[in-house]
Amino acid sequence: MMPFYEEAGLKYFTLSSFDELGINHGFFSRRGGVSPQPWASLNVATSVGDSRENVIENRNRILGIFGKQYSDVFDTWQIHSDIVHCSESPRPVEVPHEKGDAVITSNPQIALMMVFADCVPVLFYDMKKNVCAIAHAGWQGTVKHIVCRTVEKMQEHYGCQARDIVAGIGPSIGVDHYEIGDSTEQTVKESFPEETERVLQRRSGKTYFDMWQANALLLERFPLRSIEIAGICTACDVQTWYSHRAENGNTGRFAAVLNVKT
Repeated sequence: MMPFYEEAGLKYFTLSSFDELGINHGFFSRRGGVSPQPWASLNVATSVGDSRENVIENRNRILGIFGKQYSDVFDTWQIHSDIVHCSESPRPVEVPHEKGDAVITSNPQIALMMVFADCVPVLFYDMKKNVCAIAHAGWQGTVKHIVCRTVEKMQEHYGCQARDIVAGIGPSIGVDHYEIGDSTEQTVKESFPEETERVLQRRSGKTYFDMWQANALLLERFPLRSIEIAGICTACDVQTWYSHRAENGNTGRFAAVLNVKT
């Protein structure tokens, strides 16, 4: 079970492997914010209909845990792509987001943040280069191998070695709740031709996609130092997490936050 903490009215979960390295990070539950229903209450995305004022307050509450604030964040407009961005400076508040689904930095003054509600958050940290990254892997990002693109960008841009990188798969929708249709199933088969039986489950005439397993298999293509899987299903517990699938799209987004050591 992932460790969880309660601080300043917020509840958040962490990865044991990252805790052991003393890395500031967390997957923040929906508790402790100011957003009204249906986003109650720690929603961090304006794209769902919540007010910008609420989102800024919620983000600042989260970032305050790590001694950061809204203006210290580097994030992107998430579009279910395989686009990876590196930055050594925060995104100025008045500057529009770049589109992409993974972010990387080596600057301890920056807090990386991405938003989730069933899609898979994958965190990375290179112990030697002091580089961290977050990837957003929904089914589209998974079949586009966004986690592979993230490791490759860490290698190309920062000179990271795969053997120095720890990775962690955070709270997201589990296979039992993630039924897919025929077209998505075909796309998954094309993306994982050798591992189809390991990432797809069939029960009672229905097909389910195991995104935890799929992303772990992708990461295993590199000799990473370790891969941790949280094993927490967002759709199983909508009192704690936002779940697009379980709440029929009428919900908020929770934050995954990461920043490197000073």
